[in-house]
Amino acid sequence: MANGKLPAVRLPDIEADYDSDSSTEETENTVGDIPQEWYKDLPHIGYDVNGKKILRPATADELDKFLSTMEDPDAWRTVRSDKEGKDFVLNDEEMDIIQRLQGGAIPDAGYNPYEPTVEWFTSKTEVMPISARPEPKSRFVPSKWEAKKVMKIVRAIREGRIVPRAPKEEKPRFYNMWGEDSTPRENHVMHVAAPKMKLPEHDESYNPPAEYLLDDEEMKQWNEMEEEERPKNYLPKKYTSLRKVPAYDRFTQERFQRCLDLYLAPRVKKNRLNIDPESLVPKLPSPKDLRPFPTHQSMAYEGHTARIRCLSVHPGGLYALSGADDQTCRLWEVSTGRCLFMWNLKAVIHAIAWNTHPDMWLFAVSVGDGEVLLISPPKLSNPAQIATVDQFVKGGFANTATEEESKAVSWNRATASEEEKYGIKIRLVHTQAVKQIVWHRKGDYFATVAPDAKNFAVLMHQTTKHSTQTPFKRLKGLVQKVQFHPIKPVFFVATQIYVRVYDLMRQELVKTLQPSVKWISSIDIHPGGDNVIIGSYDKRVCWFDMDLSSRPYKSLRFHTKAVRQVAYHQRYPLFASASDDGTIQIFHGMVYNDLLQNPLIVPVKILRGHSEKDGLVGVLNIEFHPTQPWIFSSGADGSLRLWT
Repeated sequence: MANGKLPAVRLPDIEADYDSDSSTEETENTVGDIPQEWYKDLPHIGYDVNGKKILRPATADELDKFLSTMEDPDAWRTVRSDKEGKDFVLNDEEMDIIQRLQGGAIPDAGYNPYEPTVEWFTSKTEVMPISARPEPKSRFVPSKWEAKKVMKIVRAIREGRIVPRAPKEEKPRFYNMWGEDSTPRENHVMHVAAPKMKLPEHDESYNPPAEYLLDDEEMKQWNEMEEEERPKNYLPKKYTSLRKVPAYDRFTQERFQRCLDLYLAPRVKKNRLNIDPESLVPKLPSPKDLRPFPTHQSMAYEGHTARIRCLSVHPGGLYALSGADDQTCRLWEVSTGRCLFMWNLKAVIHAIAWNTHPDMWLFAVSVGDGEVLLISPPKLSNPAQIATVDQFVKGGFANTATEEESKAVSWNRATASEEEKYGIKIRLVHTQAVKQIVWHRKGDYFATVAPDAKNFAVLMHQTTKHSTQTPFKRLKGLVQKVQFHPIKPVFFVATQIYVRVYDLMRQELVKTLQPSVKWISSIDIHPGGDNVIIGSYDKRVCWFDMDLSSRPYKSLRFHTKAVRQVAYHQRYPLFASASDDGTIQIFHGMVYNDLLQNPLIVPVKILRGHSEKDGLVGVLNIEFHPTQPWIFSSGADGSLRLWT
């Protein structure tokens, strides 16, 4: 030790060859770091660099091992490598490292943990400073931010929010088990205290009064009851002293149930909104401001003896037709209620419709099992009108000879006596009963619906040429109703749950409306053409805005039974629905020219008046007057009524 310093330890020089680094030592067995048990039952222990198997060396038995340890002086420092399958003799340096590790010492014998400190930075104060710049002002000026912080604390002390040297609260020695929970809790907004357990009753005492104990009959009833049906989960028992009371056998179950009650029933504070219910009701205009609309019954057209299934009003508004189950069709004068003519057609009348052309004195009626008659009422028309109708209806017989006969329909002339007596011009014979007839706005074409006729359910007929077209080769669903668009060449087909919109010019499907009802009963198109209403047998009326969506804009449920018919007025912002509950609901339905403004729908009146007959009160059909704010209705009671 020279000059108070320890001698430096000289480590062996590193020779820069491959053997100097243990990480480059190559083992003969190159299988890698895998469990050696994998090779336990195999004759080899791995593979060399060339991929050849290394055979397992012959292992000596226990006697050979014992003899070799007796004879070999290096046996105590020999270790076996399972991976190589060889024995290795440890040298002195390796033995020293193992002994040091076993003794808990540092493995390196030459390492000194107590070397003297080397002062890399001096501990003596230097006379010359590192920088000679002047002291900053912040060192000797009081801090503004510290003053603000101090003032904040002072203010809190003055207001009582911070209490300096507050006395410690003494905890009580005794607690009330059944009283209020006296431990203070952080006042959290959403905290709701758990409900207390029920206090014990008299029958839970170890010595209850005699009236609380069960007799034999009550005990038998108790045992026969299901566990869930028992009013209490214990039986009152009597003991002579408290020492004889056994341990409570249901303690664990009760604690478990209590825990379940507390964590499976989360308690939440719900703030009740104090909202005036009136403010939630939409502000609708008063019905008085939305007049005119039908309010009362003006006239009843008496004559039919059975339910009136269909009615139709002449485009001029002076005449009305009705068809009933009494096998008669009647023509009425609207203003007087007089029956002008009666047709006895000897079959049930399913549908009736005036030609939409105001100058054409013609209507179509569906009778019995698939017959459609084109009739011009006799004795009420002048010779000029009769000539026009004959030319319009009978001109097609010249074309039928050249054209191929339609499989679905045959066009037949009526007999001379029928034409003279009833004004029947043509008979169209269908395969099944026709339930609806709809005329095109120009008055030449009309469509018929026979739901049971499968692919011939919807047919288009041209009156002037006596031609019939089948627009659909295959129909999806059972067709209920069809309707022509009032302006465009567009055709609406209502099946049970969908309404499909077809373009007749391009002959393609444009849109499918999804009303989300179970069974569609009726359909009508707004005179503007952009809105559709649909009635259904599950009491709903759906209003569709065609530009908005394929889903209903509004779904109205004002009826208590199935909706039979819906109808728009041609001139006034009115629409109506008729139902089996015997009522007609009148609505104000204003459609604005501004596309950004939604239609205004306001219920304005409920019309009641159809009487009960054979247990039925239903209104089967309705139709608005073409020019006046009046509505016609026909019911199961066999009456046709006008509401004004």
